[in-house]
Amino acid sequence: MAGKERPVRLGHPDVSVERRADGTILVESIYGFGPVETCMTDYLVRHAREAPDRVFIAKRGADGEWVRLTYAETLRRVERIAAGLLSRDLSAERPIAILSGNDIEHLLLALAAMHVGIPFAPISVAYSTVSKDFSKLRFILDLLTPGLIFAADGARFAAAIEACVPDDVEVVTTIPTNVVHATPFAELERTPGPDVAAAHEAVTHDTIAKFLFTSGSTGSPKGVINTQRMICSNVAQIRAAMPVYADEPPIFVDWLPWNHTFGGNHDVHVTLAHGGTFYIDDGKPLPGAFSETIRNLKEIAPTCYLNVPKGFEMLVHELDRDEELAKNFFSRVKFLKYAGASLPQHVWDGLERIALKTCGETIRMITGLGATETAPSAMFTLKGDVKAGMVGTPVPGCQLKLVPNGDKLEVRMRGPNITPGYWREPSLTAAAFDDEGFYMLGDALRWVDEAQPERGFIFDGRITEDFKLVTGTWVSVGSLRTKMIAHFAPLMRDAVITGHDRDDLGAILILDPEGCRARFSDIAAGSTPADLARHAGLRAELAERLASFARSATGSSTRLARIAILEEAPSMDKGEITDKGSINQRAMLAHRKHLVEALYNERGDARVIALEAVS
Repeated sequence: MAGKERPVRLGHPDVSVERRADGTILVESIYGFGPVETCMTDYLVRHAREAPDRVFIAKRGADGEWVRLTYAETLRRVERIAAGLLSRDLSAERPIAILSGNDIEHLLLALAAMHVGIPFAPISVAYSTVSKDFSKLRFILDLLTPGLIFAADGARFAAAIEACVPDDVEVVTTIPTNVVHATPFAELERTPGPDVAAAHEAVTHDTIAKFLFTSGSTGSPKGVINTQRMICSNVAQIRAAMPVYADEPPIFVDWLPWNHTFGGNHDVHVTLAHGGTFYIDDGKPLPGAFSETIRNLKEIAPTCYLNVPKGFEMLVHELDRDEELAKNFFSRVKFLKYAGASLPQHVWDGLERIALKTCGETIRMITGLGATETAPSAMFTLKGDVKAGMVGTPVPGCQLKLVPNGDKLEVRMRGPNITPGYWREPSLTAAAFDDEGFYMLGDALRWVDEAQPERGFIFDGRITEDFKLVTGTWVSVGSLRTKMIAHFAPLMRDAVITGHDRDDLGAILILDPEGCRARFSDIAAGSTPADLARHAGLRAELAERLASFARSATGSSTRLARIAILEEAPSMDKGEITDKGSINQRAMLAHRKHLVEALYNERGDARVIALEAVS
């Protein structure tokens, strides 16, 4: 798209490439990444001294006004809370478990714990408030054996606490309830304790900072050990890859949950390390919840904006119809960044179009590749013409190992930002690393241009998701889903690909209600997935798009023959979806066998739209 790009200072993508006789390829940046702090809260101490009155964290209060804490105020409260924590019998064997979501008290507690070497574990809010059986919460707490539980709103989390927390574990709340006996959060700041400064000095790179739990998409959640070395090294690696953060203190307006590494490690730690300001966004990219995000973005102009693809998709719609929002949003944003899934190209194009119209410049979109186990930032797209699916080159200090796996290159990673393993799960830890100590992500990459390695890589799907048709033809699930999302936009949010050991491909569609309503005005707000599945006009359009998608296929591995609409929301309790909205292919296929069978029923099924019916 024509137009000048807004300047943004980024690192260099130049890499060294070593090729082994067995086909293995080693790739790493030729640059270093500078000094590494011992503890993340060393940054808090520094900025409280150098910029004491700068706002660090802000959140809207009950009256709708922003409650702000400066760096100096944050440090004072962190040290008082740390003293209270040291007076309790807390350790890696009895850590802190945080059940509630992003708020000021959550952050103060987390920083206080890190400051004196007490690990904490932020846990998905949905495990306490959406789950019907609390099975994942119970598993996590049994694994952790926490010594203290924090839940901001005692009433909201009372049922989960009563069901899963032993009576002898202290519960701390900000908002009390009569149902659960709890210590008021303010009491933590009034409890005298041992020498905080001495405890902070005892923190080392090997000290466990936190446990972050994977979504449990392939079984029970795994507690990823995050050491101070991991998170402090990754901040230094990010600074080397993206020196733009050091040009001025960054301003974040951010909703991403802190129990995930993207929000809790990248966004919070980048803000802290660079003396920035973090505005907690209580909105979410969900119907009925996104209006709060728009309210915040109309008031606070970020210098960088990070989101998941669904968030950007909803934002494009709002930017298109709200000139005031667009002017404020693009007034000082230097770059956009997404993670969590592939961004559909039509969303990418929409952001460029609106930016050009609003400010006369395009805004660089940055993405990359990482995982909870990589702290998270392992790769970034730093230079050149970036398109959906690209993941860039490794950050300085993180080495890639590309291992031939069928016709793909499986990626593995090694560096100071990689986890030492999974908490109290030695067998899982051993299985996650190869004999050279590289962490095995389970993802595949391919070169953008092998002759120009600095152009980096394209995500080539997850090795564990790919399968063969009965003909022996391999199907690359990740790339097929990406193409489908672009082709069926804006009607479809995601798809589960079927066809293992069958003659042809099928898919279970998870529709996007907002996109469907935008296309068909007679679809009412609040329509259920089952309502959408019965809409004649929508079914007809899906049939037409299925036919055109098949015409563009290059063979049986990309030719979709049949689709069915999922008529109910994916289940979190069954691991079909995460609280960020990511769909788990394996769990969906395991729990939707009846719908898979319907797709291939020779007698036909009313739920299925087959290619033969429209060809």
